[in-house]
Amino acid sequence: MSLIHILSSTDRPNSNALKVSGYVENYLAEKAETKIFSLMDYPFEDVVGGKYGQTPDSVKEFNEEFLKADGFLFVIPEYNGGFPGVLKLFFDYLPFPDAMEMVPVSLIGEAAGAFGALRPVEQFEQLLKYRKAYIYPERMFIQRVNDTFDPDEGLNNDVLQKLLLSQLDSFPDFVERINSLGLSVDA
Repeated sequence: MSLIHILSSTDRPNSNALKVSGYVENYLAEKAETKIFSLMDYPFEDVVGGKYGQTPDSVKEFNEEFLKADGFLFVIPEYNGGFPGVLKLFFDYLPFPDAMEMVPVSLIGEAAGAFGALRPVEQFEQLLKYRKAYIYPERMFIQRVNDTFDPDEGLNNDVLQKLLLSQLDSFPDFVERINSLGLSVDA
């Protein structure tokens, strides 16, 4: 069984990204081992002022624990037409270039607006492609998250719920297939 780490990609308390991450973790528990990481727990205070090239131990520890997975699922909220700046800061402190290289990644966007974080997910995909991640082709965009998503039941629209569950059902198999090919940088 694969280990999939889920990242709630914001440091906002009580965020919808964290609620979606909890739902995802509960659903995936039958198909994979999972763990939620939240950027609320990231040691941002240790990188204030830019410590590039001299990564603090607290950041190394967070990153090392996060990277101990077979695949990653990022839950990305939309803030001001993009993904949260704290996600970029987190990403910038991941070891370069190998942190995401040849690693399976899945993406879920969530937003209060009508496009379900399409733009932020596509922006973040560019970073993942630059880092040579294997991006799972089924993505989910949760629109009007405050009205359409319930942390226990999922989406209240049957078609969208089926799309979400399709992504969650298939991603663990994708992770296993990619990893069985032995293409990772560690292989």
